[in-house]
Amino acid sequence: MTASPDKPDKASEPDKAAEPSEAEQPEKKASADKTADKTADKTSEPEQKAPADPPAADPPADDPPPADPPAGKATASASPGEPEVIKAIPVRHYGRWISAVVVLAVLGLIVNAFASANVHYSAIPDYIFDSSVVSGLGKTVLISLLAMLLGLVLGIVLAVMRLSKNPVTSSVSWLYIWFFRGTPVYVQLLLWFNLALIFPYINLGPIYRDEMSDFMTPFMAALLGLGLNEAAYMSEIVRAGIQSVDEGQTEAAHALGMSQGRTLRRIVLPQAMRVIVPPTGNEFINMLKTSSLAAAAAQYLELLRSTSDIGQTTGATVEMLFLAATWYLILTSVFSVGQFYLERRFARGALRSLPLTPWQKVRANLTAFGNRSKGGVSA
Repeated sequence: MTASPDKPDKASEPDKAAEPSEAEQPEKKASADKTADKTADKTSEPEQKAPADPPAADPPADDPPPADPPAGKATASASPGEPEVIKAIPVRHYGRWISAVVVLAVLGLIVNAFASANVHYSAIPDYIFDSSVVSGLGKTVLISLLAMLLGLVLGIVLAVMRLSKNPVTSSVSWLYIWFFRGTPVYVQLLLWFNLALIFPYINLGPIYRDEMSDFMTPFMAALLGLGLNEAAYMSEIVRAGIQSVDEGQTEAAHALGMSQGRTLRRIVLPQAMRVIVPPTGNEFINMLKTSSLAAAAAQYLELLRSTSDIGQTTGATVEMLFLAATWYLILTSVFSVGQFYLERRFARGALRSLPLTPWQKVRANLTAFGNRSKGGVSA
């Protein structure tokens, strides 16, 4: 019996089942290709380089050039590898130039007026070191120093009395200050010089006794008139200096067992000198000029009286007044320098940086002028 041709062979069925179908073959091939591409990408990643930056576009030719910086602003220019250099250009102050021209014009007019005046200036150097002028100059310095010393010592006493809790001493100090500050010093000089008219004798008991006219000489009248008047002003200056010291300093000194007088001498006054010295220097310079009142009120032969006598004898009255003014300017200039250094010494513990001396100011101004003449300051 023969097999039917319509039925497939059973032996060939396993082979057909083992081979993939034609539809599945492209899908497997595509997945294998993708796996190979991913592997190739991973291996080639370290060798890839960053893309280069695109070249900078050139500025258009029609752009205007950069404008110059305005005056007064800093300009910066630096070469590669070096820090920037800042050059400051000073601002022009035309108002300063105009004011300087106006002031110089006024000074020129004043100098021209005195130059064309009927004054014999050649007579001033002839008498500048005259014996009578030098003697009057010495008496002016002497009476100023002694009167200032008297005023300073008495002013400290009056200031302590004014700050005292004792109503009697405080009231007496206030009355003294009220009287001597309320009357002109010229009137006080006249009263002291003419004191013999109301007190013929001076009687201090066993200490001193004499006629008032012999005791109240022109020197004594000038000393008492100037010194007692100055004490009223110095008491207020000293009182302000004492009150400027913190009260805790006094309390700490008392807690250490120091007495009131020792606390004042060792603790309070040294700290108050920073406040006392500047106005005291001004008062002394004023004393140098106020001493000229003693010539007219007490007949004291100081600088002004000596030059006036020479002017009346020679007829060069105005020239001798110019000579006296020249000596007063010299005296005030010398003592002003001393006052500056004294203030600078007592300001050592109160200021972070001490004020410049005159020579240091000159050097600083010359340095600043040199930098300005170079066209700016480099930083």
